This record gives sequence, C-alpha cells and structure tokens, in this order.
Amino acid sequence: MPWPLGPAEPPRSPSISELLEPHGIDSPPTSGAGAAVMIVAREGARDVEVLLIERAERPDDPGSGQIALPGGHVEPSDPDLRATALRELAEEVGLTESDLRAPIRYVGVAEARWFKTSVGIFAAGLGPSGAHAQRASVSEVASVFWLPRSTLSVTERVARPTSAGAVEVDATLFEGHVLWGFTRRVLREFFLGPEPGGAGFAPTREDRYRPSR
Repeated sequence: MPWPLGPAEPPRSPSISELLEPHGIDSPPTSGAGAAVMIVAREGARDVEVLLIERAERPDDPGSGQIALPGGHVEPSDPDLRATALRELAEEVGLTESDLRAPIRYVGVAEARWFKTSVGIFAAGLGPSGAHAQRASVSEVASVFWLPRSTLSVTERVARPTSAGAVEVDATLFEGHVLWGFTRRVLREFFLGPEPGGAGFAPTREDRYRPSR
C-alpha cells in the first residue's frame, strides 16, 4: 500500500533575481513618460520586501499623504527616465545607484490616471552594502517603510477620500498604511503577475480617482 501523501508544498515565490531577470536594462528618453519611479527590493527576514514612502501632506502634491514608490516628475536636466528615477530615489530616501545591485532594470510604462501622466517604472535589488533608506526630503516624505511581498496578495475593500468623494477601493493594509490605486497595481503586477485576463499595467477603475487633500 502506498504511503499517504502529505500536504502539498506551497509554490515557491520568485527570488529578487528571478523577478528582475525578464526585464531589460535599457532606458527610454524622457519623452516616453512624464515621471519615473523605482521599485527597490530586499531580502527581509521572512519575505522579499519593497521600499515605500508615505508622501508628506502638501497642497501642491496630487499624491499628498498617499503611499507611493520613490519617484517623481521628469526634470529638464534628466538625460533619460532612468536618471529621473535615480535622482528622485536619492532626493527622497537617500539611496544612490551604488546602493543598488546592478544592473537597474526597466520594467515598462504605466498610466497614472489621476496624476494625468505616464510613469516609467524601474526596479533593482538593494545591494549588500546598501545604505539605510531614510526620509531624506522632509518636505516630500513623511515616512519610509518596507512592505513584505506577501501582503500584496491580500485584498481588502476600504473607503478612501478622493476628489470624487469617498470611494470604496481595493487596498493592501500594513501596519496602519493603506496602499491602493496606481502603486498597488504596479507592485501586484511586478511581484504577483498580471491579473487573469488583464493586460499588464493597464489602468484600473481606482486609478480614475484623485485622493483628496
């Protein structure tokens, strides 16, 4: 009689190297998007983690108070979108290219509808001697934290104040932080893959709404 089979092993989650490998190292010109963000991943104690910021409350910032990836708008002096992402990373959390594992990968461009712009998305692993990410710009960043990848697979419906009034959205909750909209969609597609039937980095309904300040 064959021995009874034990419980199936859960599927292994891809490593940081495996997540980055499919993406190229090219960098589009700044004409390809109006902004750029950087996905910085590290090996946490139990899971891969991604670096996020809570934006400071600012009346001139459409993402005021929201959870976001380090990044921002293209400046005239930026030679390409990769330079935009690296400049914003240094300005907001104090990490430079030397703190990252080379090469930096270009993931693609996604539409951020309530920012009314296209965003170039780059990704890299934190290097072994990488600096400690911190709130480098007090005027732009309220806090910095690392989000475990596994939390992205859990969806909760929460009400968020927006320019269209309170709206229920899909969100990821972590230690009092509410991740939703554009940033959540980008991270879920990068770490978990496109939604069934979806077209990678296609805008979702929640991206139409602009958070209220």
